[in-house]
This record gives sequence, C-alpha cells and structure tokens, in this order.
Amino acid sequence: MSRTILHIDMDAFFAAVEQNDHPEWRGKPVVVGSDPQAGRGRGVVSTCSYEARRFGIHSAMPISQAWKLNPDAIYVRPRGSRYAGISRQVMAILADFSPDREQLSIDEAFLDITSTQKLFGGAEAMAVRIKTEIRTSTGLTASIGIAPNKFVAKIASDLRKPDGLVIVPEGGVEPFLAPLEISRLWGCGPKTVPVMQAMGIFTIGDLAARSQKELVDRFGQTGLHFWRLARGLDERPVSNDHAARSMSRETTFMTDCSDEEEMRSTLLGLCDDLAYDMRRHAVRGCTITLKIRLADFTTFTRSRSLERATDSSEELFSHVMQLFASFKRGGQKVRLLGVALSRLQQGEGQMELFREGDGRKEKVDSIMDDVRKKFGAGAISRASLLQNRRDSQWIRE
Repeated sequence: MSRTILHIDMDAFFAAVEQNDHPEWRGKPVVVGSDPQAGRGRGVVSTCSYEARRFGIHSAMPISQAWKLNPDAIYVRPRGSRYAGISRQVMAILADFSPDREQLSIDEAFLDITSTQKLFGGAEAMAVRIKTEIRTSTGLTASIGIAPNKFVAKIASDLRKPDGLVIVPEGGVEPFLAPLEISRLWGCGPKTVPVMQAMGIFTIGDLAARSQKELVDRFGQTGLHFWRLARGLDERPVSNDHAARSMSRETTFMTDCSDEEEMRSTLLGLCDDLAYDMRRHAVRGCTITLKIRLADFTTFTRSRSLERATDSSEELFSHVMQLFASFKRGGQKVRLLGVALSRLQQGEGQMELFREGDGRKEKVDSIMDDVRKKFGAGAISRASLLQNRRDSQWIRE
C-alpha cells in the first residue's frame, strides 16, 4: 500500500518568532545566537531570518563571522522557553490531523496521513489547511513537502522556502530527485561530496545511474544507503515515539582556554546541569559523550557506554573526566566543551540490590534538586564551581 507523508518545517523558526514578537524587525536581517560583541563574540548563529541569509549568514556560523558579513543586523539571544511554547502550539495543531506524528526537532515533524487524508479532502487540501491553522494560531509560516516517504518529503519541504508547498506524486519520485545536487542526499556531507564529484556524480540522478555493486565497493554499506535513497526508496515508518534520543549541554569559552582547572570546573558545571535536567525529565542515559572543539575549530568526540543507565551528577562527571584525560590535544587551546547522554531510558530506574556506598551521591543530588525546584536553578551550586563562575564567563548553548 502506498503511503502519503508530510514533512512540516517552520520557516527560520527562532528568527521568525522574534520578528513576529517585534513587528518593527519584520523585513530586517535578524540573527539569533550568541552576543557578537562587535565581532569578538565566541558563540555561533542559532538561526537567522531570510533577510540575513542574503548576506551569507547561516546557522552554525561563528557569530563573529556573521558580524563581519553584516554588523547592522539585529542580533538577539535565544529565548528557549518562548520557542518551546510556540512549538507546542504547532505540534498540537498537527496532532489534530493524524495520530501518526514524529517530531524531529522543535520546528519540524513528519505526519503520515495515509489513513486520514480523505477526511480533509486529500493531501494538498490537508497541507493548505495545516499551513493556514499554523499561521492563524502563531502568526508564522511553515513549508510542507508531500511525498510517498520521509526522505522525499523532507527534501520537498526545503525547495520553496519560505511558505512553500511541494507535492511529489508516487510515480514522480525519481524524476523529482534526478536533477537535485548530490549534497541533498542524506549522509552526503562536505567530505563525501568531493569524492562523489571525482567519480563524475554531481546530481542524485547521476548517482541513481550507478550500479549498487559499484557504490557498495566504493563506500561499503553506506553505498547501499546512497543507492536506495537515489531511487527514492525509504520504508521507515513515521514513529510517534517522542522520547528524546539524547540530552546535552555545552559551553563556548569567551577566550580559548588552556587552564586545566578551569576546564575541569567547566565540565563539572556541565555535568551538574545536564544530570539535573535528566532527573527533572525522569530519564537516565547509558552512553556518555564528551565533545571538544579546539581553537582551530576542529571538533572531536569521545564516548563511553555504561552497563547501568545513570542520572547522577557525580557519576557522569567521573566518566567525563576520564574521557577528557585520555584526549591528547597536543597543547592546543580549547574553544568549546560539551557533554551528552544518549541511549536514554524513561523512568526512575531500578535500585540495584547490591549498590555500593551509602547513597550519599543520590542524597546530594536530591537535596540540590529540591532547592532548585523551590528557589530556581541558580539558587544552589557545588562549592567547587563558585570561584570559577566568579572568575570566568561562559556562553551556554
């Protein structure tokens, strides 16, 4: 049975919210991200308006570079709670059209409307109604792609932004994909594109013309992935399992850091914040990842899997420090540190029958959590963090 999948993607979401909340900013370049500090800022661009994109500014760009491209743009810090509130409104609207919804991020989702589209007069009428309800409810625009599978629907939603609607019928998938640049293929990033081009592959159609064997011989199992996507083959279901895949915290230093104690204290603060958030959401993680970005912007990750999922600040910090100690950076300074927990498990977890110790770590976490809930997240801190927070400035992202 053929499927009908919608990919709904809010247009320049954070920046659009800011322009909607500040009508005087409409039509002007708006950049949401860290403080540019007149070109000396250390963070990155979260997102930017389409007016800012005309100057070459884009998401994940260093904020200092964005400033150089357009110092006259409006630079604003992200307002996470505001964006989350609008996101909930959008997702509630989508839930009215199909129970088969998969939220990918704060501003995009898939809908499988195979069984519900007739109730709304067909897929196109349904998409138009969704766009209208989002605009009426939030004042924002969304772009929608309609296709027989998730991969093609996601590509379609991106082609006519902002406020776009692109429909790819079941028999038109390969002709739709063929002229598109190879970089639009999932998994074909900056390192893979030059390899493809050296093979004479510049479009998805060029790739589709190659044999499965040639691609597997050249790229291994990833080659099979490329071969299937180039033909528009994607059987993945729309899953309404909303559990987060991972949770993370990261910090960009105001100046590149070489002080070991400052980095240790920074990692402790990240672990403490992350573990608190994990406990607040009643999840634990089995895989710990340390992220390190050096002064030259090269980025590395180091991971470790645990036998037992954790939400303990002290346990998380212990493993992170072991990963940090094993990383050899050759004397280079550090620009950014990050900590993540993945392979999440919902619920409080089972108390182990023969857990070592007297539960002191859990008691400390519990007491700190109670204080934070009553007086706010900044009401209590570990003593070893206080001096660092007096002496240093961090950019939390």
